[in-house]
This record gives sequence, structure tokens and C-alpha cells, in this order.
Amino acid sequence: MATTGDFAGAAPMAPAPHGPGPSYLPSQRHAHAGLASNLLDVGILRSTILPSFGLHSGLSVAAYLAGRATNRLETKDWLWPSGMVLNAWWAAVGRHVADGVPAADAWAALQRPEKLLLAAFSVWGGRLMWRVARRSVQRGKDEPRYEPAKKEPGFWGLKAFLGVYLTEALFQTAITLPFSLLFRTSAQERGVSWLAAGTGAPAWVSAMAVGIFGAGFTLETLADLQLDRFKARSVGTETEMCKEGVWSLVRHPNYLGDALVHFSFPLFLYGNNLLSHPLAVCGSVANYLFLRYIGGDKENEATQEERYTKENQTKKVEFQRYQQEVNSFWPGFEAVANKWTWIVAGCGVAAAALEQAMR
Repeated sequence: MATTGDFAGAAPMAPAPHGPGPSYLPSQRHAHAGLASNLLDVGILRSTILPSFGLHSGLSVAAYLAGRATNRLETKDWLWPSGMVLNAWWAAVGRHVADGVPAADAWAALQRPEKLLLAAFSVWGGRLMWRVARRSVQRGKDEPRYEPAKKEPGFWGLKAFLGVYLTEALFQTAITLPFSLLFRTSAQERGVSWLAAGTGAPAWVSAMAVGIFGAGFTLETLADLQLDRFKARSVGTETEMCKEGVWSLVRHPNYLGDALVHFSFPLFLYGNNLLSHPLAVCGSVANYLFLRYIGGDKENEATQEERYTKENQTKKVEFQRYQQEVNSFWPGFEAVANKWTWIVAGCGVAAAALEQAMR
């Protein structure tokens, strides 16, 4: 039976500082490695980025074929959370199991912060996957905002595959970098040139990361619950925008919450002396750019504007008023006086306190 020390490419190990399982010795990292060489490291490209992209692109092909067969572009939405969580688990546990390591041993080899990070990512992805699946089943048809795109000539050819599915596979590869870099690379490969492990990050950094995750997760969960409740009350009289609860803070609290969740991951790595490559920060940046400028609030509001113009002029006026009154993504200073700001922040503080108490 292979032991946890038999993992291919593993560095020398020492007892983990935060729980059972091995920890890579910081002394084995290459202190002379520069930032530029780390960013352009062919070894990391080969061992981490390309395998990760291969997984996401393969899943995207399957989602594309399913979408083309059913004429439902929302198959990419099913893949978004599930594919990224699958990648993280494959990198952390699955690939070792495929090499003959028992699953229990592969899990035990992870440090406590690594297990917590993987669990948090799974909770985020599981909630979002449930949300996507539930809405899809309730609708019984494709997401309305995708209908205009599907009417374009030849959409389900290369336009959909390259412009939508494969593009999102690239973003998924980037967004999962904090996990693929952590679990796929050895200490020697990652180097120590930038925010290296072993530099002794302040203890409060880890707590702050957990707090940001807790606040973000609370925000996106409340946003979905409050929106569903509003829609249930508005059946047959759909002339108003949801402005209650966290929707009074920003127009897209679900996207803001998602961004906060992903910002917390590299910060948590740093707070636990596990952030040892600058590319790990690119995950949260890629997620933010996608939410703001590609598949998030920009796309959503453009389709809303078009749909309301054609179908509901009263709601269009209400939507334009909402745009003037409330910021799109980041809250304004007036949010300080909004009770929902403090409810969300309080949940973040509670999450940080709970994690510290469990240490």
C-alpha cells in the first residue's frame, strides 16, 4: 500500500502544524527564484495549468454537446460551479487515488488549512450548483437571457463552443489556480520569491479571510433567498424591481458575495503560509473580471434592458430608477447606515470566531 509520502513529485515532509498529515518543508523552497521566473515557470505550466485546462476543456466539450442537443445554453451554468469543485478535489485527492493511494490516506495527507479551504470551496460550489439546478428545473426551459444569442445564425457552431464554452473553461482554469497550484505543485516547483510559505503571516490574516468568506457566502445566499421570496409575491404583477434586503445595498449582491468568497481564498493561503506563487492571486482577479465585464452584471443588465424594452415598459422605468438609486457592484457610503451591511458583516465576524474557536 502506498503511503502518503509516496505521492509522485512530493517534497520532503514534516509534521503538519495545523493537524494530521505532512507539511512541505519551507527550507526546500528555492529562495533564489525570481518573480519573473516563477510567472514564466514551464514546470508549473506543464504540471498545473495545462492539466487543469485539459480537465475544464474536456468538461466544456461535454456541456457544449449537451447544450447543443437540448438547445439550452444554461448547460454552461451547470458546469461553472461543479467543474471547478471537481478540479479542486481531483488535484487534492482524486489524482492520488488514481495512482493507487487510498482515498483516506490522500485526505489524511492534507493539512488542516488545506482541508478547510477545500471544504469552503465545496460549500460555495454546492450551494451555487443547487441554485442553478433548482431554477433550471422550475423554469423547464433555458435561461431567458440566453435566447437572443441562440437566435444568431450558426450560433451552435464554433461561436458557442469557442466564444462561450471554451472561453469559460479558460476562466475556470484561472479561477481555480489557488487550488491547482496548492495541490498539484511541490514545494520546489513553487519557490519562495513572493509571499512565500514560512514567512510568518500575522495570525489575524487567516481570521480575516474566513470572515470575508463568511460575509460573501452570507451575502449571496441572502440575495438568492430574498429574490425568490420577492418573485413569489410578485407573480402576475411583475412591474417592480427587488429592492429589499441586501438588494438595497447593490444591484448585484449575489455577484458581490461571490467575488468576496473568491477574494478570501488567496488571503487564507497567505494567512496560513501556503501562498507561495503570485499566480494564486490571479484566481480571484479572474473571477472578479468575469463577474463584472463578461458573464455577470454587465451581461445581466444588458439583457434586462432589452427584455423590459420589448415586454414591460413599466418595469423598464423602474429598472432605470433602480440604476440611478443603487450602485451596481460595490456599495456606496450610504450603505454604512443600512442594517443589512451590519447583518452581513456580523455573519462574517461570527464565521471567523467559529473557525478560530475550532482550532
